Amino acid sequence: MTHHLPASASAPADPADVLALHAASFGLAADVYERGRPSYPREAVEWLLPRGARDVVDLGAGTGKLTRVLLEQVDEVVAVEPSEGMREILERVVPRARSLAGSAESMPLADDSVDAVLVAQAWHWVDPVVAVPEVARVLRPGGTLGLLWNIRDETVPWLAALSRVLNQPAERDMQSEAPVVGAPFGEVERHDVEWVHELERDEFLAMIASRSYVITLSVDDRAQVLRDVGALLDTHPDTRGVDLIRLPYVTRCSRAVLLG
Repeated sequence: MTHHLPASASAPADPADVLALHAASFGLAADVYERGRPSYPREAVEWLLPRGARDVVDLGAGTGKLTRVLLEQVDEVVAVEPSEGMREILERVVPRARSLAGSAESMPLADDSVDAVLVAQAWHWVDPVVAVPEVARVLRPGGTLGLLWNIRDETVPWLAALSRVLNQPAERDMQSEAPVVGAPFGEVERHDVEWVHELERDEFLAMIASRSYVITLSVDDRAQVLRDVGALLDTHPDTRGVDLIRLPYVTRCSRAVLLG
């Protein structure tokens, strides 16, 4: 089945407009994002953070999925997020974090003020030409830019079937294999962490509903996608009749150190 954007908002022809539409969509679904999106494995965060880090930015923090893990590791986390709807939930569920309106291209932070900037599931939305020097501005010398993405492990048959149901030949890479960074940062290092996220059926459907390509569908097409996914869960031998859905992920991590 082909799913379409609402007739009242025809699809932008310019790829940059499509990107902006999808990037801006998350605030419309902040509640399902919080219910459905997974956290991030501690091993990934420990690998990304520089030794002795104290002040860390969670950039594009959303509802604070990564923020919560960071607060187990460091003294202070500043959560920078452009969506007001996302920030409202973050401030409620992660009150220890300092929450600020901002983006990768414009952070309301002083020069040389933090030890690390981590970006979870969001670097593919930014303009690196503007974002890279902005991240470098707020980092202390030798600070780290850490990027991470949760990617469904489609070597698992039912997850490959899920992508077909979603009309995607495969889970989107989101530039996670080779993210663009560049000067004034050094070489990008890569590390993968395999893990399993367990969630109930309604949480799984909320995760699907929180994806930008689903949020931007028409109401009818979005409902059909969720019905199709529900049918897969009911019929696939790996998911039929189970109490908890086991969703294997690979968290792809990249880090680069600010030179000088």
